[in-house]
Amino acid sequence: MEIRITKHDGVNIAEIISKNIVINEVQDALDLMANCNYQDAERIILSENQLNPDFFDLKTRSAGEVLQKFSNYRNRLAIIGDFSKYESKSLKDFIFESNKGKLVCFVGTVEEAISKLLA
Repeated sequence: MEIRITKHDGVNIAEIISKNIVINEVQDALDLMANCNYQDAERIILSENQLNPDFFDLKTRSAGEVLQKFSNYRNRLAIIGDFSKYESKSLKDFIFESNKGKLVCFVGTVEEAISKLLA
């Protein structure tokens, strides 16, 4: 895993580069935030494929637990992917509600992620 830090309008954003799953459980999210914070970045971009597939099954509560940590520590997160493939109405509602706020967003591109994280 590589953490690529870029500065946009004076704000450091960490983009996680990895072909592997980076967050399997809550502790992985905490470790990632700590590592990014150490590098002076409290805004993080992850790809959908870097999250355990259980994250997108709301019955597992993985998404809620992981995103609660980002919220608690005031770290902003953008998740990049194609979320139209998910059939679950609950997940679609979850994504819609998340995108209304400022802490967590689900977007299609890195450019959209940076824009949302700077807003």
